[in-house]
Amino acid sequence: MKKTVMYFLLICTSMVLVGQTDDARARIEAAKIALITERLQLTPAQAEKFWPIYNEYSRKQEAIRRTFNQARSQHNVQTATEEENKRMLELGMQTKERTIDLERVYSERLLQVIDNRQLLSLRKAEADFKVMILNRLREQQQKRQQMQERQQGGQELQRRRND
Repeated sequence: MKKTVMYFLLICTSMVLVGQTDDARARIEAAKIALITERLQLTPAQAEKFWPIYNEYSRKQEAIRRTFNQARSQHNVQTATEEENKRMLELGMQTKERTIDLERVYSERLLQVIDNRQLLSLRKAEADFKVMILNRLREQQQKRQQMQERQQGGQELQRRRND
């Protein structure tokens, strides 16, 4: 079972690299669900109650992150006034506080469905999944770079032959 889940996760994470189409995102989400379900050893009864709460938590967490990232992308530290930079720092702190508050509320809700061990396993599974995605992205980026270098080397060789 573990090998099947890990194989499925690797396939799904490779979809990230091709482009994040809705289909790829759905596969990544399915891989995350499979990993979390397996790591938490959710019973069918637990899963039925767990996933709606977890999905709601994830949506709210993403909304907080998106709001901050949007503000950050519009902020230029080099050209901003001291007051604007101060507001950006404050927004960062508020974002962290909102994230912690959200985690506290949803941890309490989740503990009505799962036990403490499972909640700790959830946090570990989420972190492991992020690391796995990042590693996979890094690997794919390195492969693309190697291919580009080979192509450039081949083009240079071809130019030398033509000269």
